[in-house]
Amino acid sequence: MLDGSTPQTGKIWKKTKIEFTYDGHTMNHEFLVSPIGHHSAILGIKWLEQEKPEIDWSHRTLTFPIPTPEVAHIAQEEEADDNPLEGIPAQYHSFAKVFGEEEFHKLPPHRSYDIEIELTEEGPLNSPLYSMTDAESVTLKQWLEDELRAGKIRPSKSPISSPVMFVPKKDGTRRLVVDYRKLNSRSRKNVYPLPRPDDLMSKLRGAKLFTKLDLRWGYNNVRVKEGDEWKTAFRTKYGLFETLVMPFGLSGAPGAFQAMMNEVFQDLLDVSVIIYLDDILIFSKNPEEHESHVKEVLQRLMDMQLFCKGSKCEFHQTTVEYLGIIVSDKGFSLDKLKIQAVQEWPTPTTVKQPILAKLHVPSII
Repeated sequence: MLDGSTPQTGKIWKKTKIEFTYDGHTMNHEFLVSPIGHHSAILGIKWLEQEKPEIDWSHRTLTFPIPTPEVAHIAQEEEADDNPLEGIPAQYHSFAKVFGEEEFHKLPPHRSYDIEIELTEEGPLNSPLYSMTDAESVTLKQWLEDELRAGKIRPSKSPISSPVMFVPKKDGTRRLVVDYRKLNSRSRKNVYPLPRPDDLMSKLRGAKLFTKLDLRWGYNNVRVKEGDEWKTAFRTKYGLFETLVMPFGLSGAPGAFQAMMNEVFQDLLDVSVIIYLDDILIFSKNPEEHESHVKEVLQRLMDMQLFCKGSKCEFHQTTVEYLGIIVSDKGFSLDKLKIQAVQEWPTPTTVKQPILAKLHVPSII
């Protein structure tokens, strides 16, 4: 046992690795096989160190922070460009508002695309606060002040709430998110489909010129339907708040956002534009038509009060990266970083692992 003693009911026979799931969190852990009475398994200190669960001692509950999603991820943190038109071709300066700073801190308008949160059952919907370090508390307080100032959140008196937490990002920093898992479990699902990446890529065959636009604010471009704001309430050590714009973490958010983008650009889809959430790619098989294609997209963005971050946009390119794929007039290839990631995958230890790994490899041919 952990204290060095021999189990009273028998000695340790062997070791074995078992994959199991708890609270939606899949783990692979090494167990010592031994008769231990009525318990199926005992999770000890090594497991706690490895998985780092959140433990609420007063309520005797154990939960795991939700990982940063690999798919349907839209950035929420934005900073204004010093010169919004820097790098923007002169022929598109008439659309300066799309790239401008004056709209940076304005709340988006209500539209027919506002997200509705339909609860499937009544009852209490609250979770305990997650613990935070002093540094995380400082970050949380600053974030609340910024969002209140921008009008994206407001104080709430909602009878339900979800806790906030920090999750690690790929660059080593941590992102503040709201844990909406309980709310999602009681909400009607949005089954609006996201496009298949391989299908999007097939539309680009024969294209000669590309422009990629980076939509600013992501999900925050969509308002929460008026009257549904209380359902988004989140609790913090500094009080209860609710959001007026669609937050990251709602199960219906990707579908709602894709539905808006598809309707705005419906007649252009697969003709001169492909869109995956906030990733807009304009393509032209005839380079002479590309400028008019770009202007049509920019005009619709301006009409819909949707804005781009100019420093992240690429204009009139013969080669671009889109959804991890290098696209050019010569065809497709994988991003070298993606190939390196595949090459560095650890050797599978279970039958399921190579299958799961394969699911993350884009297929475009």
